[in-house]
Amino acid sequence: MTEPLVSFRHVEKTYDGRVNVVQALNLDIARGEFLTLLGPSGSGKTTTLMMLAGFEAPTAGEIFLAGRSLASVPAHKRSMGMVFQNYALFPHMTVAENLAYPLRRRGMAKGAIAEALGRAVEMVKLGGLEARYPAQLSGGQQQRVAVARALIFQPDLVLMDEPLGALDKNLREQMQLELKHLHAQLGTTVVYVTHDQSEALTMSDRVAVFHEGMVQQLDTPDAMYERPANSFVANFIGENNALPGKVEGRDGDFCRVRLETGELVRATAVNTAADGRTLVSIRPERLRLWADDGAEAANRIAAKVVETIYFGDHIRLHAMAGAVPLMLKLPLGTAGFAPGQAIALACAPGHCRALDPAPDAVA
Repeated sequence: MTEPLVSFRHVEKTYDGRVNVVQALNLDIARGEFLTLLGPSGSGKTTTLMMLAGFEAPTAGEIFLAGRSLASVPAHKRSMGMVFQNYALFPHMTVAENLAYPLRRRGMAKGAIAEALGRAVEMVKLGGLEARYPAQLSGGQQQRVAVARALIFQPDLVLMDEPLGALDKNLREQMQLELKHLHAQLGTTVVYVTHDQSEALTMSDRVAVFHEGMVQQLDTPDAMYERPANSFVANFIGENNALPGKVEGRDGDFCRVRLETGELVRATAVNTAADGRTLVSIRPERLRLWADDGAEAANRIAAKVVETIYFGDHIRLHAMAGAVPLMLKLPLGTAGFAPGQAIALACAPGHCRALDPAPDAVA
């Protein structure tokens, strides 16, 4: 990474003097990056965004923007674009007036405002709606106005707090792609907060997963999904099968794990408890039905079918390995299974990850 646009250095935040909602945060955000802060409610992601925006002050540590400390810079002078879940549009202003507002506040000339307004309307496909009021727009149109207003004065940094949370599923997915394309077009640095894992994976250059005030993993979406750093990330990002067991030995990058079902499997050694306890993490699409041809190198896991469900683009098979539920995603056309039927499953050691049973934070 070149010199970061934003840096958090040893940042902490507490509201009661006892519990830190953000703990020992050290985070760099590159210029032009789309970084998503992802985590469940109360994990510290929104508090982190509010401290960057200037609406909350860190209890300890410092935040830097382009190398300058923000400690003494009030929120209204940080010159950041903001998009909120409720859009925060002025109801008494038209679309054009809402978009022009941040430019008038900055003393821009009327001609320049008109030119910028034209670019912004075209950018978010709102042509012909300039004279409408927010109440006369759909949710998706209001969201476009909010995004355009945050971008119209060309800030170096745009902060987005759950901006798509109020939209229905289809519109939310459409807007995810539109925001991704806008970011690619403009190159603006975006810090985006969400609790939606698919949203984070779809849109981001990197994702920071928060839990109990700490960043559990900071990585690209594909690395986060394929190589989770601990069991919290594995379970929070996407769907996951977690088989408990105990490490019996190591072999380079791999370890041998005796599952609670009694079977011995090889898995990538990531981190385990001091006494060897572990959870073998396997993504549903990495589990497959055992076949005699070429399966010798794979782990074999015995299971019993619970049910199969048709999902349109795949078949979802639910099974039990002892007392542990498993889920597979199988291609359409896979032969049917009866509940209670005994099956054998296979998974390559490289797609099995031996992880800590508890969600310890990573440095």
